[in-house]
Amino acid sequence: MTVVERIGYAAGTALSLVLVVGSLMHRLPLDITEVLGFVTGAWGVWLTVKRNIWNWPIGILNNGFFLILFVRAHLFADSSLQVVYLVLEVLGWYWWLRGGTGKTELPISRTGPRAALSLAAILVVATAGMTVGLARVDDAAPFWDALTTVLSLIAQYMLTRKLLENWTVWILADIVYVGLYAAKGLPLTAVLYALFLAMCVAGLLQWRAALRAQAPAAVIAAARRAALGATVGEDGAPADLGVTHV
Repeated sequence: MTVVERIGYAAGTALSLVLVVGSLMHRLPLDITEVLGFVTGAWGVWLTVKRNIWNWPIGILNNGFFLILFVRAHLFADSSLQVVYLVLEVLGWYWWLRGGTGKTELPISRTGPRAALSLAAILVVATAGMTVGLARVDDAAPFWDALTTVLSLIAQYMLTRKLLENWTVWILADIVYVGLYAAKGLPLTAVLYALFLAMCVAGLLQWRAALRAQAPAAVIAAARRAALGATVGEDGAPADLGVTHV
């Protein structure tokens, strides 16, 4: 961990404590549920950017706080989204640890064309259907609530599979979320999503660099496995590789 990162973690911890204690002692005009959602949300996204497995349990806590907050604000789609998130958080926790070859750590990968088209089709159809449904139950913002819900579900699924493009989808969702929560009178949550937006840009850049770095490592590992296999013949005897050892 670099010095800058240590300073960042210390500053984040200090700010978190100030917000929580200030809200509990009524020194800040902020609801404690929104504060806890802010704190766990910010830490969860930052740990995701750093590809730290602890982002998943913290994300589960975040789901609980936002479920309460969104029910109060009558954002029904976002409320139900937290329940789905809980399932995806558990799956993501497992897949990141055991989703790779031979139940090893899951590496970063790209979204294939077929998967991208399927997800785009789901976005259009699910958003249209959910908009109609939310309008019938007097949701505060049916189209925008539906759009952000579907975008978030798609992004979260992509995140559980460690797909690089999850950050692009999150960026689109967070742009809408900032305006939505500001209009709903949830200023701290709007600020949180603006912070999420900045973190998502950082996540996209860092994951892209990590993907480039892991590609040569994978090639080297594959070459070593191939070389090891070539050294043994069908009868178990060493094969003649024609290599001069120095």
